[in-house]
Amino acid sequence: MLTLSDFDFALPPELIAQTALPERSASRLLEVAHEDKDKGQTTRLIDRRFADLPHCLEPGDLLVFNDTKVLKARLLGQKASGGKIEVLVERLTGECTALVQIRASKSPAPGSTLRLADAFNVTVGERVEPFYTLHFPRACLPLIEQYGRLPLPPYIAHDPNAVDETRYQTVFAQNPGAVAAPTAGLHFDSALLDQLDARGVKRATLTLHVGAGTFQPVRTENLAEHTMHSEWYQLPAALVDQIAATRARGKRVIAVGTTAMRALEAAARDAEAAGHPLAATSAETTIFITPGYRFRVVDRLVTNFHLPKSTLLMLVSAFAGVEPIRAAYRHAIAGRYRFFSYGDAMLLTRAEGA
Repeated sequence: MLTLSDFDFALPPELIAQTALPERSASRLLEVAHEDKDKGQTTRLIDRRFADLPHCLEPGDLLVFNDTKVLKARLLGQKASGGKIEVLVERLTGECTALVQIRASKSPAPGSTLRLADAFNVTVGERVEPFYTLHFPRACLPLIEQYGRLPLPPYIAHDPNAVDETRYQTVFAQNPGAVAAPTAGLHFDSALLDQLDARGVKRATLTLHVGAGTFQPVRTENLAEHTMHSEWYQLPAALVDQIAATRARGKRVIAVGTTAMRALEAAARDAEAAGHPLAATSAETTIFITPGYRFRVVDRLVTNFHLPKSTLLMLVSAFAGVEPIRAAYRHAIAGRYRFFSYGDAMLLTRAEGA
């Protein structure tokens, strides 16, 4: 049985990308290709540029993107006592309410008032572990976007600047609600999307609002004891139709990012459990994909390099195989690939039996 320690690795700190490259599609792409030999399946690692992606796909393949948009979810403020606080919005729950994390020297009491950005007051509502409910004086989305700060990941050391405002957002972001970017999508620019269209690669979108829990490490050695964070997703009917059409023409479904993967696989797993085919849906998911999971929809995956001991590293290991991923990460570290949100990417193919 695999344990948490099986997903640890040593990463030189200088390989953690702190800034985005000048051009989105200028990043590197490590393709992990499975080849069937007489004695079984072998893995080949191919160093590419991300701009090569259209040539790695076939006309009629379907790329599925997550069109969530990152909120300016970090707000600074103070309690009535004058104590400083930091609020990180986890998700919007209503027009004037949100679930948030609050960092303070002492936890605020329900009913207390907080002053945010020295601009407006909010009221602390019920505790929903590990979050608080905040009541805003009016529609919270415009207030968050006007007074909040971009919530860069904890491993990026600088404060967000004008470049981050653009580059920590995909070019196809439409639906506000995420507190972290679907980072595999950051590599795509308009020119690359045009090249994919010209090659005959199809495109579709879903929405999964990425929560701050995506950065939380697994803390229990026994993976079965880990409690997965919940995220909201929506699968539109148009995407379901495109998946069916892709299957009918014998082509592949390619998830752009682990968030798109989780939404697709959660919807397919739940539909199968209910005894009906994949259908349009919106739901919460706590799906935790580890080696041994049986994939139902996704054939290939575009993804960044993930943190040690993270649920996302477990997901890609389940998809491409534990040993191929270990080999790929060793190769990437030796080859000085850039890691995490602003880093380079991988193109994975589902392993035999997954």
